Amino acid sequence: MAPKWRLVAAILAVPLAAALGLAVWAALRVAGRGEGRAASADAARGLQGQPSVRSEKEAYDMEVTSASLALSFAEKTFGPDHPEVGARLFNLGEAYRIRGQYAQAEPLYKRAIEIYEDVRGPEDPDVAICLNSLALLYCGEARYAEAEPLYERALAIREKALGLDHPDVAQSLENLARLYRKTGREKEAESMEQRAAAIRAVKR
Repeated sequence: MAPKWRLVAAILAVPLAAALGLAVWAALRVAGRGEGRAASADAARGLQGQPSVRSEKEAYDMEVTSASLALSFAEKTFGPDHPEVGARLFNLGEAYRIRGQYAQAEPLYKRAIEIYEDVRGPEDPDVAICLNSLALLYCGEARYAEAEPLYERALAIREKALGLDHPDVAQSLENLARLYRKTGREKEAESMEQRAAAIRAVKR
């Protein structure tokens, strides 16, 4: 299973369906798969069984609640240091970061990174995914000096684990290019962008 999907793999449905009810579990599965804001919002609207469109805030609130429930279930089922807990920490961190709640998201990402490093090693691709999101958070707060080494480490992990021409490597290069531009390093940004574009141009 690819690392990105392993990170957001769904939890077994039966015990949660019984404990939380089918409606909450349906939202939980969306958050667990990490399908993003649009999917979560659609699920939130669909669970109501009404034609009216729920507000964006309500959809986000449901996403955070679902991700929190998934994290609690994983901790009780697998223990606090299991990779499944790391996946749920990451998902909850993403829900908070997307809403701009950086203070809530930061410790979740950091704990997920610690779990993956301890269980799978510091060069696991899931570590790179978490590093990338933590760096995005720091950029959102203009903490570029803290974001840069995280982007660089994520890039190094992906190059070694996935190969120099993998699309995830292109993503890391593009993230670094954006950071370089924000910090006035145009030539470095152009170099990263050119390499990323070459990767994207390869037919797969």
